[in-house]
Amino acid sequence: MKYFFSFFLMLLCYSLVGQQAVNYGNNPAAGKFYNVRGINMYCEIYGEGKPLLLIHGNGGSISAFKNNIPYFSKKYKVIALDSRSQGKTIDTNDSLSFEMMADDEAALLDALHIDSAYVIGWSDGGINALLLAIRHPEKVIKLVSTGANLWPDTTALVMTTEEWKQGQLMIDTMHADKLTGKKKNDWKMFLLDWFQPNISLQQLHAIKCPSLIIGGDHDVIHTEHTVLISQNIPNAYLWILPNSGHGTLIEHKDEFNKKVDEFFSTPFVKR
Repeated sequence: MKYFFSFFLMLLCYSLVGQQAVNYGNNPAAGKFYNVRGINMYCEIYGEGKPLLLIHGNGGSISAFKNNIPYFSKKYKVIALDSRSQGKTIDTNDSLSFEMMADDEAALLDALHIDSAYVIGWSDGGINALLLAIRHPEKVIKLVSTGANLWPDTTALVMTTEEWKQGQLMIDTMHADKLTGKKKNDWKMFLLDWFQPNISLQQLHAIKCPSLIIGGDHDVIHTEHTVLISQNIPNAYLWILPNSGHGTLIEHKDEFNKKVDEFFSTPFVKR
């Protein structure tokens, strides 16, 4: 389906841009597997200081943050993870939910003996960041969520009616029971974004930690939807980046890194 497949292709392109000297996402010197809720979750740790958890988007991996880890690892203990069923973190089960991944992240912090952390989530990772703060509020000091949506329809996502119909037709006609290996996992990831998330505005009211909600003015998430998210979190700032698509932390990496660091290091003042 045009929208979703082009979206996934865009994320893949982002993951391949700007190759660094350190192979983030495939660095044995920094990486380790942790037994978390029935899976072996892969994460890499860089730097020292207050803990900072990085959560990537759908079908991505730690490498999505290759432009951010070098900056933040100078000041923070950066914990970059491969979410369930993505990157090096394998999960062969059929079902997957954002709530499941948020619980994974809380359990990973427990496995690392970390009481709480700053959190940056991008795209699906931004959704995970919101749910982590909702379901495990004690785990989040401050959160940054960029490119997140609360529900999977055209009021949240930039998608035409025809694209929506094409996606539904694909779901109705797909013989998913015959898929194996990577194709099966890719289909699971597609269905995740097609049917989820399902977060209510009331749930956002439970987020008490200071939050920075970000979107690009040409994001695949409607700007109005991003504004709605910020309006329903009691202690939230809103930042809409001009001349930016979905990849705010990549397209505007220097400005993103500086702005987020300022948010983390400056006392929150309700406006």
